[in-house]
Formats: sequence, structure tokens, C-alpha cells
Amino acid sequence: MDLPSLAVVLQAALSHNPDERKAAEHSLNQFQYTPQHLVRLLQIIVDGNCDMAVRQVASIHFKNFVAKNWSPLEPDEPQKILPADKDLVRENILPFVAQVPPLLRVQLGECLKTIIHADYPEQWPGLLLWVKHNLQDQQIYGALFVLRILSRKYEFKSDEERTPVYLIVEETFPNLLIIFNKLVQIVNPSLEIAELIKLICKIFWSSIYLEIPKQLFDPNVFNAWMILFLNILERAVPLEGQPTDPELRKTWGWWKVKKWTVHILNRLYTRFGDMKVQKPENKAFAQMYQKNYAGKILECHLNLLDVIRTGGYLPDRVTNLILQYLSNSISKNSMYQMLQPRLDVVLFEIIFPLMCFNDNDQKLWEEDPHEYVRKGYDIIEDLYSPRTAAMDFVSELVRKRGKENLQKFILFIVGIFKKYDEASVEFKPYRPKDGALLAIGALCDKLKQTEPYKSELEHMLVQHVFPEFRCPAGHLRAKAAWVAGQYAHINFSDPNNFRKALHSVVSGLRDPDLPVRVDSVFALRSFVEASKDLSEIRPILPDLLDEFFKLMNEVENEDLVFTLETIVDKFGEEMAPYAFGLCQNLAAAFWKCMNAAEADDEGDDPGALAAVGCLRAISTILESVSKLPNLFLEIEPTLLPIMRRMLTTDGQEVFEEVLEIVSYMTFFSPTISLDMWSLWPLMMEALADWAIDFFPNILVPLDNYISRSTAHFLACKEPDYQRSLWNMLSSIMADKNMEDNDIEPAPKLIQVVFQNCRGQVDHWVEPYLRITIERLNRTEKSYLKCLLMQVIADALYYNATLTLSILQKLGVATEVFNLWFQMLEQVKKSGVRANFRRVQDKKVCSLGLMSLFVLPSDQLPGEALGRLFKATLDLLVSYKDQVAEAAKQGDGEDDDDDMDGFQTDDEDDEEEGSDREMGVDTENGDEADSIRLQKLAAQVCETLGYLNSDFTTV
Repeated sequence: MDLPSLAVVLQAALSHNPDERKAAEHSLNQFQYTPQHLVRLLQIIVDGNCDMAVRQVASIHFKNFVAKNWSPLEPDEPQKILPADKDLVRENILPFVAQVPPLLRVQLGECLKTIIHADYPEQWPGLLLWVKHNLQDQQIYGALFVLRILSRKYEFKSDEERTPVYLIVEETFPNLLIIFNKLVQIVNPSLEIAELIKLICKIFWSSIYLEIPKQLFDPNVFNAWMILFLNILERAVPLEGQPTDPELRKTWGWWKVKKWTVHILNRLYTRFGDMKVQKPENKAFAQMYQKNYAGKILECHLNLLDVIRTGGYLPDRVTNLILQYLSNSISKNSMYQMLQPRLDVVLFEIIFPLMCFNDNDQKLWEEDPHEYVRKGYDIIEDLYSPRTAAMDFVSELVRKRGKENLQKFILFIVGIFKKYDEASVEFKPYRPKDGALLAIGALCDKLKQTEPYKSELEHMLVQHVFPEFRCPAGHLRAKAAWVAGQYAHINFSDPNNFRKALHSVVSGLRDPDLPVRVDSVFALRSFVEASKDLSEIRPILPDLLDEFFKLMNEVENEDLVFTLETIVDKFGEEMAPYAFGLCQNLAAAFWKCMNAAEADDEGDDPGALAAVGCLRAISTILESVSKLPNLFLEIEPTLLPIMRRMLTTDGQEVFEEVLEIVSYMTFFSPTISLDMWSLWPLMMEALADWAIDFFPNILVPLDNYISRSTAHFLACKEPDYQRSLWNMLSSIMADKNMEDNDIEPAPKLIQVVFQNCRGQVDHWVEPYLRITIERLNRTEKSYLKCLLMQVIADALYYNATLTLSILQKLGVATEVFNLWFQMLEQVKKSGVRANFRRVQDKKVCSLGLMSLFVLPSDQLPGEALGRLFKATLDLLVSYKDQVAEAAKQGDGEDDDDDMDGFQTDDEDDEEEGSDREMGVDTENGDEADSIRLQKLAAQVCETLGYLNSDFTTV
């Protein structure tokens, strides 16, 4: 498609007529892989005579195509862009970056990011030369724009991947320093100058984030940069041109420059401010930094903060960063000494006011309470919040310098409480009281441990916190609930005080203000955890749950679900009457959260986290009613749509939680329904496609299907579950690229088949043994060797004659038994067994070995019998001792309700008595195996004339 035709098609893509738009998109897709198509798109983007809307469509199409096709995802995937086209794009995109309007520059910047990450330095060695040349020419903005993208490629790279950074710094930083110096000296600089300085700051930041380049360790070079950064830090931001809109003001160019400067200086302080963490070769430089710069930066920061005290403007993020610097200075003697003369002013006139409820809070509370709640419980918001940084400063101050500051600060807070109590209702200082309560809550850990405050906490709560549950100011009712929750675990001398606080928190669930209801729910969690007598909560539990789900319908927040989990966990089986309703409500909340998360293009919607919380809560409920199997049949239709949808690629973010639900449903339900069986193919498909990391989680429900619904597993041919299991296991076991750790669930599943399908899968014995032997021959990790050897033991237990004949047919019988005996005999330096350490391992090996004793004598060579007897008896003795020891310790080896899944830890991480596996270890067959083990033990002992009554107790 030639250039004019492409322009026409792009114009049609903007048409209001759906048919024209669809035809244009089809045409673009049809010609996108033709030679020169990408180059022509670039030509349209940079053509100033072309319609701006057409250029924008071209830039979006260009960006998307580059992102998808510039670098193949798979090594064997063919290139979709011709090398000649790539060369033309690389040659022509750079000069136009600075020339196109900002709207198009953003798209070209994304393209450059993709290309640089894929091609630099190997396929684009001339890029750095272009940047260096243009830093010396008139294309400074374009060079800085490109250099920023280039430096970001290495911002988070590890040491060995950061090598190109040193060349980038060497080639560009001398010129950057010259440009920076000139820009700083300009009188009455424009916003364009601010943009250039901001780019330089970002480039510097990317270059130093993980490791300081060696060139900057030159004191003269470092000092030249620091003079400029300190100049920017000290210089007042121009008043002229500042936006009046708060949102626009904080993103204004000169405030951005200030923010990035503080960022850089904070990073350098983190890197060199503490001598204890310095490498030997950096200590002299760190001493120089601390002597010449750290204190000067602190002084500048304090001066900036003073702007807040006098009513001036400082963006929240800048305030937050400065307070972080101050917090880090508290523990360092020289810095704290510099801070001390101004500490009272900072603490009481800057820090404390930041902790108080303010006009912006009030506006948000009234206009958008949902956003108020979201901001209050968003971890990301905390990273930027001045209030959070102020709380951190106070906490760090009383933790590191408590002797001289804790009493002083508490007396200040008590003074605020006193003023509040003495003021008449219409003049009560609600906002300072709010800040004082926040301070008391933030210091709870310190106050709980420190006398005389520790013994006065209950009195403080009764006198200054609990009365605010009835306060006319909603924000104080919310703060009272939050503080009460912080102190719910203290020992109340008067149980009535705990009871009153609990009822006040419960009443808060019906408060007219949403933030109060939310804070009350979070406080309730602490009270439920701390409650020694659930009789206070039990009568109101139905109403409590109703209020809870009303709130969940209003707010998507994972912390809400945490409280529900706590209630369910605390009440256990008492939740049975509510289990069905809870699961219905949680399922509805889950779908609502997922829909909200999918609608959020930025991917930071709290609904995604809340969705995970809903699934966790469902699992907690299922566990609490595990002894009521018929409930699972009632709950299944509610949960089935979630399991079906989330076992596909749609559920990758919640896959582990969904698999846990599937595990509960297949383990505790009295029968596994055909609807539940319909999930098997979904798990197999996921495992083959993308979910190999979840193999240990998938193992648990697969085991349940085979061991608890064996007849259906064997009989069903559409789908053929036996065949699908073989296809999956044989593929994984044969994959040479998979590490030993990754395939551990595979042999465990083969064991499940042999143990549960005795006499019914003869045709699978040889295929499974064949892949087991092949993997055994190249296995290095001892734990996997043990698992593979146990497959052979289970095959012998399944059918010793058949298994032995197969091993002989494969020509590995002698080799396998020699390895097995060697592994059984191997001990560590401590004298404990090196292999087969768990009770279950010993049981499986014993059953396998003893199955050989019932074979006709001509099937076993005479020389093997002695070794076989000795190995078996040693194993039985060890098994008996371990079971006895476990019984003595009350471990309860066989717990039919245990649903912890297979262990996949390395042998070195295993407990010597640990045997808590589902299916193989804990199904009903376990008891039968133990009885059979006793009988076989007796037979062996009689054969040897060595019968010892101890063995019959194994």
C-alpha cells in the first residue's frame, strides 16, 4: 500500500460509520506485514502537513505493531519485520522525536523503549554515538529524551547486566554536566528549561538507582553534580505560572524538578549515609559524603518544610520524601544533633499538623467517601502520603530517641486531649483530637511495652477514645474505632470496658458514614481475635454478617475479607448454618471485584486484591465445615462457575486460590459429581499450556479425583482420564529442560494410580515404569530419586510378578534393586537415614519389598534373598520406631481430615516424622496398608524364624 492510500485508510479508521471503520481496520491488518508498511506509518506520523488525527491513528498503530512484532517472543518464531525496514525505522525515528507534538512523542517514546530494549547495544551500536553528538549540537531535547529511555533500560538491572551503563555514563555525563550547569545559570528560566532539567535528573536517577557508576566516585565530578542539585534544592520555585488547580500544580514542571532532585539526594543518602553498610572500598567516599553534603541537605530540607508551617505550598510527594530523609537521620548521631535545635518546631508545628484531619480530607469525606476509604487503605497511597511519612517519623523518633522525646510527645498529646475536654461542644477542636488519636494509634506498640504508659492504656481508652464513638464529627467516630482496634489485645482490668468497646465497634457497622463503617469492620477483626468469650458476639452473629455483606457490596477491599476470615476461623463449625449464604455472598462479591478489576485499564484496582481475599475466605469457610460433607453438595453449584472460569487463562491471578477450593470440594464432598469432573480437562490444559509452576497445587485435586472417585476415573472414556493423565505425566517426565524440583508431583501421581487402581490398570504399568526408569537414570536430586524408587515399590505392591517381568524385560532389574538397596543403606554423618526418611516413604518401600516374598522362589535369585530380607527388616524396625515416636509426641500420623496436600520440599527440609499428604498418605487405604504391612511383617519374620512380637505392633 503506497503512502497516499495508507493515509486514506487511516482517515477511514476515524469514520463515524462502523462499516467504514471496520473495513479500514481490516485493510490495516491485511497489509501490516508487507514491506515498507512500518516505514510509511512513520512517514505519516512525522509529516507536519498531514491531518493531526490521522497522524495520531498512525502513531497508535505504529506503537502497537512495534510492541507486538519487533522482537519475537519465542526463539524459533520467524521475524515479522524485514531487517531493512528495521534499519530504516532506527535511522529515521530519532531526529523526529523532538519535532513531533507531545501527543505523538509519547507514542514514539513507547516505540523507542521497545526497540532499545530489544536492540541496544548489539543491533543498534550507533545509538549512543547519536545521543552524544546531539548533546553537543542543537538537538539537546531529543538527545535527553532518548537518553532517558536508554538509561531506564538498566535502572533495575543487576550488576552483571549493568555493564553498558558505565559506557553510557562515560560518553554522556560530561556533556550532561555542562548542559545542566548552563541551564541552572539561566535567569528567569521558562518551563522548557524545567523540562530539560527534569530529564537530566531522571537520567541521573536511573544511572545511580542500584549502583553508583565508578565515574561519580571522583570527588571533583561528584562535587560538580552536588553543587547543581543543591542549587536546585535551595532555589525557590517560580511563583509566576503556577496552576491554581491542586492536581495540575503538583505536576507543574518546576515542582517536578524539585521532586526529582529530592529523590536523587535521598537515594544518595540511603546509599552513603550509613557507614555500617559500606563496602571497604567505599568507606572513604561515604565519609566525604557525610562530611560535605548530608548535613547541608538536611538543612535545605528543613527550610523547605518550614514553608508548610508558614502556610506555603509544598507538594505531597516532596513533603513525603523530605520526611523520609528526616526519619533516616534520627538514628545517626551527627545528623540528629543537627536536627535537635529545630526538632520541637518540626515535631509540633509541622509533623503533628500533617497528622490531623484537614480540609482536603473533609472535602473527600463529603463528596466521595468511597475514594476516601480507598486512599486510606491503599498501600501505594501510603508511599506518597505526607501523613504516613509523618507517622513514620514519630514512630522512628520514639523508637530510636525515646528517652528524650516520648514523654515530651505524650505530654503534648495529653494537652490536646485536655483542651478538647475543656472546650464547649460548638468549639471543640475536632481536627487536633483526630491527629492526637492517630498518634496514639501509631505508637501502640511502644506504649504497650513502656511504663508508666502501659498501665494507663485502659484508662486512656475509656476517657479519651471510647467517648468519640458518639461524636458528631464522623472522622472522630472512625478514628475512635481504629484506635480501639489497635488496643483490643491489651489486658482489660474491667471486662465491661472491653465489652462496651466491642459493642461500640459493632454499632459502628451501621453508622451513616461509610468510612466509619469500614474502620469499624477492621477494628472488629482485632476484637474477635482478642475475645476470650465469644458469647458476646454469638447472639449478634447473623446481624453482623448481614451488615458485613452490605458493606462488601459498597466497598471492594481485601481487608474486609480478612475480618470475615477471622470470624469464620474463630467460630469454626458454628458457621455451618451460615456457610451456604456466606459462600453465595462471597461468590457474588468475587464476580463484582473481578469485573471491576477487568474494567480498570491501569491494573491497580483494589478489586483484584479483594477478589483474591474472597476466594481465601471461601476456602476458610469450606475448611470450617469440613466435617459436614453434605454441605459441600449444597455449596457446589454456587462455586462451580468460579472454578470453571478461573481454571482458564482468565484466572491466572487467582489460580492458586481456586485450586485450593477445588481441592476442598473434591476431598470433603461425599462424592465427586460429574460437574466437578468437568474441571479435570481444564486443569490438564492449563498445566500443558502455562500452569507448570502450579503443578504441586494441581496435584492435590488430581489425587482426590483418582483416589476418591476411582471407578469413574477407570470407566470414563469421554473424556479418557487415564489417557489424559498419561499424556501429561509422560510429557513432563521426559522433558529434559525441567528441573528435578519441577517434576516431583509427577511420580506422586503415578503412585496414586498404582495404589488406588490395583488389578485394573495392568496396561499402564509398563509405560509408567519405562518413563520412571528413564527419568531415574538422569536424576540428580536425592529426593526425586526416592520418589521415583517409590513408584517402583508401588508397582511391586500393585503386581509384583508383572512388575518384575517388566523390569527384566527392560534389562534394568538388577540395576534398580542395587540402587534401591544402596539408597536404603545410605546414612548421613549424624547416623540418620539419608533417604526414605518419612513414615510414608518407609511404608511404601516396605510394602513393595515384601510383595516380593510371595513370589515363587525361582523368580528371585538366591543371592538376592539375603540382601532383601536384611533391607526389609531394617526398614520395618525403623518404621516401627518412627511410628512409636510419633505416637509418643501425639503427632497423629493418620488424620483422615487432613488436607494439606503433597509435600514437595527437599529431603533436607523435611521433618523426620512428617507424613501429612493427601491421597497416598491419608486416604482410607492407608489403614488397610498398615494392616497388610503388619501381616507381611509377621510372614517375613516367621520365614526367617526371627519373629519378634514387636513387629506385630507396627
